[in-house]
Amino acid sequence: MIAKLYGRIDETGADHLVIDISGVGYLVQASARTLAALGKTDDFATVFTEMQVSENDMRLIGFATKEERDWFRLLTGVQGVGGKVGLAILSAIEPADLALAIGSGDAAMVARANGVGPKLASRIVNELKDKVGALAGIGGGAKLVTTASGSHASDAMSALANLGFKPGEAGSAVAQAVEELGPDATLDALVRLALKRASR
Repeated sequence: MIAKLYGRIDETGADHLVIDISGVGYLVQASARTLAALGKTDDFATVFTEMQVSENDMRLIGFATKEERDWFRLLTGVQGVGGKVGLAILSAIEPADLALAIGSGDAAMVARANGVGPKLASRIVNELKDKVGALAGIGGGAKLVTTASGSHASDAMSALANLGFKPGEAGSAVAQAVEELGPDATLDALVRLALKRASR
């Protein structure tokens, strides 16, 4: 199993890169987010990898961070989510936002990714809700609380986004507010506390 590669980026494409290690070029498929994060041709980069083997194919999938690879493993563990769909989701949604979407039951956000219909998005949210809540550190460091207040969480996150906060900052602040205030928090209280946490 190849877990990590370090070498020079020989070439990049829309959904892959070739990384040269001592004269051997490894073809690695990757999300648009990973490709942007790793750099350009002739840069040196570390790529965390996952190998997928099927009856007639063997491929390396690459990620800029271990967290993104962990998310890929979680996503592809859901029935109907293959490597291509897993990468499409990670191209469309940042890990922190994905954690918040799943924790709050927001299947519509997951369905934004290419190749993900409403039915599959609902299955992803339902199957991963408990797993994601139990995994500390996944999703860009935001603590995820899967509680009844999750329905307010997405509204609170939207409110912060409208005020100019980046999605990752808003997601982290709202998750902290949910954890502090508990499952019965009102939307108003969540937004107020999340603003304090985001402004630190």
